[in-house]
Amino acid sequence: MITKMKKLTFLVYHKEYEAFLKDIRDLGALHVAEKQQGVIDNTETQENIRLSDQLKVTLDRFMAINAKSGRFVSETGGTPARGLEVLREVEELHNGKAKLNQQLQGYAKDKAALLPWGNFKPERIRDLHDAGMNIGFHICPERLYKPEWEDEYNAVIISSIASKVYFITITKAGEDVDLDVERVKLPPYSLSEVEELAVATQKALEENESKLSILAAKGVSSLKAAIDDLRRNIEFSKVLLNTEHTAGEKLMLLQGWVPVTRENEVVTYLDKRHAYYEITNPTPNDDVPILLKNHGLFAWFEPICKLYMLPKYGEMDLTPFFAPFFMIFFGLCLGDIGYGVFLLLLVTGYRMFAKNIGPAMKPVLSLVQVLSFSTVICGLLTGGFFGFALYELDWPVAEKLRNMVSLDNNQMFQLSLILGVIQIFFGMILKVANQIIQLGVKYAIETLGWIMLFFSVIVATILPGIMPMGGNVHLIIMGVAALMIFLFNSPGKNVFVNIGLGLWNTYNMATGLLGDILSYVRLFALGLSGGILASVFNNLAVGLAPDHIIAGPVFMALIFVIGHAINIFMNVLGATVHPMRLTFVEFFKNAGYDGGGKEYNPFKK
Repeated sequence: MITKMKKLTFLVYHKEYEAFLKDIRDLGALHVAEKQQGVIDNTETQENIRLSDQLKVTLDRFMAINAKSGRFVSETGGTPARGLEVLREVEELHNGKAKLNQQLQGYAKDKAALLPWGNFKPERIRDLHDAGMNIGFHICPERLYKPEWEDEYNAVIISSIASKVYFITITKAGEDVDLDVERVKLPPYSLSEVEELAVATQKALEENESKLSILAAKGVSSLKAAIDDLRRNIEFSKVLLNTEHTAGEKLMLLQGWVPVTRENEVVTYLDKRHAYYEITNPTPNDDVPILLKNHGLFAWFEPICKLYMLPKYGEMDLTPFFAPFFMIFFGLCLGDIGYGVFLLLLVTGYRMFAKNIGPAMKPVLSLVQVLSFSTVICGLLTGGFFGFALYELDWPVAEKLRNMVSLDNNQMFQLSLILGVIQIFFGMILKVANQIIQLGVKYAIETLGWIMLFFSVIVATILPGIMPMGGNVHLIIMGVAALMIFLFNSPGKNVFVNIGLGLWNTYNMATGLLGDILSYVRLFALGLSGGILASVFNNLAVGLAPDHIIAGPVFMALIFVIGHAINIFMNVLGATVHPMRLTFVEFFKNAGYDGGGKEYNPFKK
């Protein structure tokens, strides 16, 4: 269900406004109504947004480092000030790493340039230059090298690599060397010095990474504290953006929404502070935030509804109505008793032994437990247990269950279609209720006509003795339904327009309804394909295992575990996605679900 909201309007003197907002933030119940859009024209706020983004990037990086190292990190005890210091230290380490990487790349280029010339000391070249001798370093293709250069310029070949000749010339100072070849200027290091510098730089990089790793282990809580502090300031600025200035900017006008469950708390809080406020009910044109408030089992399915979109205020919350169907659909798609038991034990064990399970995670785990239990129950229809057919065993229990609940493939196919008809028909009934609540009875007459028509056909098909197909009673009901469909599909319009729209709606209903019902065949298809794959992996485990007393069972167990792990992953994914598709497309469409609501997000610390 959707929590009822009250609209609050505040009028505050401008000098008291910031203190008033801090009080409202401490209360943590008001969802501020958005009045303005655009960029906040405030240097401090823009800087806070930039810092918040940098802190978030750094936090994600720290979490990845800690996850890779498997280190347990405390997420409490940090301070915002320390978080900003951590950000500065990370920037220094990042800049230092960039500089070291640049140096390492330079040393790699110098080493590549020096390798063909061997390990010599540049000081010796300078000594020869001081003694009046010039040493030139040259490179040319082997075919262009001329032996006469050895007499003319005292050329000496140092090495030949990849059809290139690396040679030097030794001439007196002032003597020109006229060679049409590449002349090389070497780095001011020896090869051994460059290698030592590269090793030292690599070591410095490793120390840099070590410092970052240590910082990641200690800085997570402080980064989170800094992010929370900045986000509070940013939210405060956004509230200021949505404030209207009145009476020559002396008074500040702010509007917002508060759940009726907290109305008394807010009123008491404001009365103590002698603030002017007005509480009213929302109008149809108000953009009211949505706070879902389901209980028990249905509350666990709220995240699934939010994956699609929240309902609009005044619209019916369909979460309690699709939850039972979703459970059944998931169980039919996965459809294996063993898989259901495995998931149920896995999640239950995790809840029992895992530490620090967050409050947001507990409903998700409960949902998985419910879906796993549904898989066990639906798996009894086919008797599959990790790909093995339990109902083929000569056990009294298996025989009894087979006679009580077992269904063959044809019956499973029919069950899928029957469930589709039931959910779509149920969705149309909810559409009637939704139209009556939102618009009035006359806007629900057309949908009631379709329900009467379909219900009469179903009854005439299943119970021809009570109401035969084409009999007088059936024809009267169909005639009344036709009048409702063709004359009341668009209240207030011309009768001929209504008839035209009725014909168009009839075409859409005839073509769309058949496709919607056939979509539910996927419940049967996914369950069948998963069972076949499980059986295939079992056959592979037995057939490929070598005939060895030790290697055979080990190999069989490996294929069994790996194969069923893949099958469970793929089937769970399909058993989640396809029921969502049936819910969001077939059910929501036939239930007239519009959606588009904005989630309730109170202004708070």
